[in-house]
Amino acid sequence: MNQSTRTRIASEVVPAPEAGCRWAGIIVALPEPLAAEITAYRRSFGDALAAQIPAHITLITTTPIGDWAETVQHVRQVAASQRPFRVSVRGTGSFRPVSEVVYLQLGSGFDECVQLHELLQSGPLARDLVFDFHPHITIAHDISAAGLDEAARTLADFEATFPVTGMGLYVHNDSGAWLLKEELKFGGTSENQGTSRYEAAPNRLGKAPA
Repeated sequence: MNQSTRTRIASEVVPAPEAGCRWAGIIVALPEPLAAEITAYRRSFGDALAAQIPAHITLITTTPIGDWAETVQHVRQVAASQRPFRVSVRGTGSFRPVSEVVYLQLGSGFDECVQLHELLQSGPLARDLVFDFHPHITIAHDISAAGLDEAARTLADFEATFPVTGMGLYVHNDSGAWLLKEELKFGGTSENQGTSRYEAAPNRLGKAPA
């Protein structure tokens, strides 16, 4: 990262979080129409969080905020040092019985997400995690066992690929909402990233949900 990039990162100010916003999170938002497709599937499985949480890959979750300016500078510096990469998704996995979650599995892009997480979860965002970081896309969370089984079965053959060119810095408030504070583009360039592609597996009705 050159000196002009460092100067810009240090000089641009993101307003401090509102009172009650004590935690930070960083995600990769999925592109459309893939995001809408996954949200529709998640809703069809009876997951109430589908309406509140856009489809995404978590890079940092619920990390206490110390010095806000230092946090923003840290996240910007990591973003500026990154190059876009591609993610491929195929089939489902589950964290059961430890956690009632069914998710879409990452193929290519898995290692890049892990490396990005390790860079981000340092400095002002450093903390010990209960579980090892495992990048994924949640499709069902805290619903009935039958609903989780249905999610795992319905999307077992789901496939998608898409480029990752940036990430979003969020804060979490006391009411439970995640608020986007800044979208950060990766500083490098990448050729042949192409456009997003996905192949939706049919659901229990024999067609992709609307």
